[in-house]
Amino acid sequence: MRLASPANFRRVGVREPGGALRHLYRSDHLGALDEADAREIAALGISRVLDFRGVQERASAACCVPGVTVHSLPIEPTIVQTLGALLAAGRALMPADVTAHMQDTYRGFVRHNTARFAEFFAHLLASDEPTVFHCTAGKDRTGFAAALLLKAVGASDDEVMHDYLLTNERLVLPQESRMGLSREAMVVLWQVQPEFLRAAFEEVQRAYGSLEAYFRTGLALGPQERERLVALYR
Repeated sequence: MRLASPANFRRVGVREPGGALRHLYRSDHLGALDEADAREIAALGISRVLDFRGVQERASAACCVPGVTVHSLPIEPTIVQTLGALLAAGRALMPADVTAHMQDTYRGFVRHNTARFAEFFAHLLASDEPTVFHCTAGKDRTGFAAALLLKAVGASDDEVMHDYLLTNERLVLPQESRMGLSREAMVVLWQVQPEFLRAAFEEVQRAYGSLEAYFRTGLALGPQERERLVALYR
């Protein structure tokens, strides 16, 4: 499925044949739907929305899918603020600089936002109602959530990375550079790279010792919860 807005709306884990998780969709924000896209999303029977956006992001583009329950799991964005402060201080940011800051953003998901991702899984375990989870662009906060979910139900590293990198086929780079960034630096900011996701999982390894330990102690996903996720969605 391809929608005009949200452009990054898709089933989780799409890889032919039959690789998608049941009832689960990931997306960019749902605050700018036209009637046709709203009808297509409604036809999927989606009744639950899990929104990782921060307070101001939600206020500026509230979900406009009718008849859904929206659960806020706020993770405040940091990368734009960080880059903006550096640019305001006179720093000329090269693509490698943006890459390094994006990697640190992903490490921050583990260091500072594990509780939000635990809430995400708690909602998914509560019922298998058709659900879409999203942030603003559907690539970073959403991308890490999707990666954790796929690993929790037994997907391979290749399957996880395939789902993650599909964002680069969906999002269209703005024609004009923003924030004073060069075109090359904007490409890094706007897209996803394997190095970003790997940075998050490296932080998992550093802080928890293993992904399995992170599932158990960070996300409250023991063997029974993992089995239930598989039963509900795989």
